[in-house]
Amino acid sequence: MQRLAFKMKLNKGQKEAYTKRHNELWPELKQLLKDNGVSEYSIFFDEETSTLFAFQKVSGSGGSQDLADNPIVKKWWDYMADIMEVNADNSPVSIPLEEVFYMP
Repeated sequence: MQRLAFKMKLNKGQKEAYTKRHNELWPELKQLLKDNGVSEYSIFFDEETSTLFAFQKVSGSGGSQDLADNPIVKKWWDYMADIMEVNADNSPVSIPLEEVFYMP
């Protein structure tokens, strides 16, 4: 099991919309993540900087960031593009974070 962390940036004033959309996560997207080894996925919000911190536990070699070619993921990106910083393909600007400490 590996632990992955990355950060993203939410547009100002979009916390409620982001939370609402994730509270209504599409069942097919949730299943896709589980089928691809994502067993835990948490996202935290820093109000001061509008930074999202994401953490995943993943079995296998990759996490949600490796599903870019999946049509469900692309549809989700399009759905989220109006409330967060995105790349030209609407994927979230996502910066991987290096783990520097872990206490099991």
